[in-house]
Amino acid sequence: MSKDFETFKKISDAEEYFKFFELPYDAKLVNVNRLHILKKFSLYIKEIDEQNPSLSFAEKLDLYSAALNKAYEVFLDSTPQEQKLFKVFNQKPKNVVTLTEITSD
Repeated sequence: MSKDFETFKKISDAEEYFKFFELPYDAKLVNVNRLHILKKFSLYIKEIDEQNPSLSFAEKLDLYSAALNKAYEVFLDSTPQEQKLFKVFNQKPKNVVTLTEITSD
């Protein structure tokens, strides 16, 4: 796979990113956590781009590769619920009374 900007921008699948960067991965882990890995990866990319605006694409690729590996490793020891990357994990359910809100008289 060619490692150029156009090829990178066309990738949309988690497995394709791992192949692009030639990183080893557990297919089962990626299958279960793909959206969370990609979300974490995109947050790392945004951070890299903001902190390093003058780097060439080739230089950023090295950082992106490390970022994908880091995003993957987060889910080796953590769960999507613990990471709370998506809005659904941060919303308090409506019409729910928690046990801590119940008092006895």
